[in-house]
Amino acid sequence: MFGYIVINRAELSDADYARYRAYYCGLCRELSRRHGQFGRLTLTYDMTFLYVLLSSLYEPEEKLAPGRCGLHPLRPHDFIENATAAYAADMNVVLAYHKCRDNRQDEHSLRAAAQERALHGAYARVQALYPEKCAVISGCLARTSDLERAASRDVDALANETGRLLGEVLCYREDIWAPTLRAAGEALGRFIYLMDAYDDLPEDLRKGRYNPLTELRHQPDYEDFCRQMLTMMIAGCTQEFEKLPLVQDIAILRNVLYSGVWGRYAQIQKRRKEGERHG
Repeated sequence: MFGYIVINRAELSDADYARYRAYYCGLCRELSRRHGQFGRLTLTYDMTFLYVLLSSLYEPEEKLAPGRCGLHPLRPHDFIENATAAYAADMNVVLAYHKCRDNRQDEHSLRAAAQERALHGAYARVQALYPEKCAVISGCLARTSDLERAASRDVDALANETGRLLGEVLCYREDIWAPTLRAAGEALGRFIYLMDAYDDLPEDLRKGRYNPLTELRHQPDYEDFCRQMLTMMIAGCTQEFEKLPLVQDIAILRNVLYSGVWGRYAQIQKRRKEGERHG
C-alpha cells in the first residue's frame, strides 16, 4: 500500500540480504496458507519490514528451511517462518484490500473492483479476528478521503491519519511495547504520507489532481521545508525504534529506517538534476 518501507540493497551485506529475502518468502508462503493464491499476490515489502520487526522484538521460535514455491519452482530458497508471520500476513491483506477499494472509488477502476471482490473474503476473516484494529484503519482512511475531497491544505492533519493507521498496524499486542511501536509507526506513517505527496506532485500537477503540497510549492523554501519535515518525521520514528530491545536482524531494520525509506527521495533528486542538465 505504501511502497516506501524498503531496504537499500547497496548498503546491506549479502548475509543480511539473504535473511531479508527469507523473511519475504516466508511471508509470501504464510499469505498463501492463510488467504490463498490471490492473497499471496498482495505481498509487500512494507509488511515484510513489519515481519522482521516483530520477529526481532518478540523472538518467537523460528523455522528456517529451504524450499520451492509455485512462483519460483526451479530454484530452492530459504523461508523464515514463525508465529508473527500470521499477523503480518493479515495486515498485508487489510492494507491491500483498502488499496483496491480506494482505487475503485477514486479511479473507477474495473480491475481494482475485481481485486476488491477477490480479497473480500480474506478481509472479512481478518476483520473478524481484529475488529477494533480494522475499524481504526478504516476510520483513518475515511478521514483521509474526506480531507482530500475537501482539498484540504492541512498537511499535518492528513499526515496524522496515515500515522495513526501505521501506528495501529505496528502495534502487534497491547503490551509493554505497544506505546513505543505505536509511536514509531505514527511517525513513520507521517513520513510516508509526506513523501508520497512530494513524490506525486509533478504528475498530480500535470493531471490536475489534488495534492496537499500544491500551494506550498510556491514558497521559495519549499524544497528545504519538505526535506526538513521528512527528516524530522523519520527522526521521530527512529528515536522510538531505538528504544526497543532489538538484537536479531537489527542491521536489516536500521538499513530500512535510516537509508531505505529515503530511496524514492534520492531518485527524485537524481531525476531533477538530470532534467536540469538536459534542459
